[in-house]
Amino acid sequence: QVQLVESGGGLVQAGGSLRLSCAASGRVFSGNTMGWYRQAPGKQRELVAYMTSSGRTNYGDSVKGRFTISRDNAKNTVYLQMNGLEPEDTAVYYCNFQDPLRNYWGQGTQVTVSS
Repeated sequence: QVQLVESGGGLVQAGGSLRLSCAASGRVFSGNTMGWYRQAPGKQRELVAYMTSSGRTNYGDSVKGRFTISRDNAKNTVYLQMNGLEPEDTAVYYCNFQDPLRNYWGQGTQVTVSS
């Protein structure tokens, strides 16, 4: 009963920046975790970053120092600011929402970084 709408993906040059957004709607519990995962061709889905509603964050090792996750709890929206993008960051990025009832996934947004 939670719907996720992602936006912000696209094509960018190496060293550039993108900002992803994911808005949750429906029966959103106040206590939840929202985050981003990605899946590149030939690879398994991996954690990019997540943030709890209380503000705790966690980042995948490959993006630490380059990506920043943030939330606007009033809007039930999570953001991912991606700086210093590298070709290795090319993947489909999926928004994730977890609460006590269910684990939800967005449809994914493509991020392509050219060299």
